[in-house]
Amino acid sequence: MRRNGHSHGAVSPCAACKLLRRKCVEDCVFAPYFPAKEPYKFAIVHKIFGASNVSKMLQVLSENHRSDAVNSIVYEANARVQDPVYGCVGIISSLQRQLETLQTQLAFAQAELVHMKTLHRIDTKPPPYMASGISFPANKDLSNDVDMAFAYENGAGESLWSC
Repeated sequence: MRRNGHSHGAVSPCAACKLLRRKCVEDCVFAPYFPAKEPYKFAIVHKIFGASNVSKMLQVLSENHRSDAVNSIVYEANARVQDPVYGCVGIISSLQRQLETLQTQLAFAQAELVHMKTLHRIDTKPPPYMASGISFPANKDLSNDVDMAFAYENGAGESLWSC
């Protein structure tokens, strides 16, 4: 009995054997990984890598590694169809650029958050020149007030400081 559920009697060929137009034998290396209901998987793999090369790769591997290898081969074949020059490397490079952009955006957002927290702490602190409920302006120019503080005018409008 074949692993993909076909009985020994009327065996329908796997996607690989159907595409290659050959008889699917009981120990077909492709049958467990390229079922007849998914013909597109083998078609792409065959177009990019060739049936002979895929067969050789699968025969070299132990059976417990073949499923992962087929998944990787199918993924790489799809990537090569989308980007014939770079394939998976192009996808990886694009994802790395996206990751770098997102990390930069995250760093800016974290810096802005720290800045906002700092501003919030400043706003919640009492004014720096508070004493007994009397508030003094922090940045007032008192140069004009100095003359008024020391000049005392007598009733005739003359200053005590004038000669």
